[in-house]
Amino acid sequence: MRLLLLADTHVPTRARDLPSQVWDEVARADVVIHAGDWMDVTLLDALEERSRQLVACWGNNDGPLLRERLPEVARVTLDGVRVAVVHETGASTGRDNRMAAAYPDTDVLVFGHSHIPWDTTAPSGLRLLNPGSPTDRRRQPYCTYMTATIDDGVLRDVELHRLG
Repeated sequence: MRLLLLADTHVPTRARDLPSQVWDEVARADVVIHAGDWMDVTLLDALEERSRQLVACWGNNDGPLLRERLPEVARVTLDGVRVAVVHETGASTGRDNRMAAAYPDTDVLVFGHSHIPWDTTAPSGLRLLNPGSPTDRRRQPYCTYMTATIDDGVLRDVELHRLG
């Protein structure tokens, strides 16, 4: 199962659309995961239409229309892997242990908000992933997104991709 991880797309305020490379990944993915800060329902509609499966939450910059359609925390089990998706996780200091306590029945936590890519594993075994942003790099050298696979109940091949 191929996953595409996105967050902080900020369409249309930071970009008019997702980069074509990201749309190509949408077409290849079995599941698209979006960790919030969409800004407008137009991208949500497009991803729902073009994704085989979309798992998504709202972010702090998302208004009432997005919050009506998306949960604050999205949860799904994919081939035995328990995934939660949330926008904000707070400060980076202590994040792994704090999130492990907050999401004890989760194997993988996908989050956004900072636009800073993150890939760690808490002592509890919880894997924390932030794909950065494909449209707004902020203080990062590149815009980014992540891909991964789930094979036989195990998350594998997590890869951070840089965009132009």
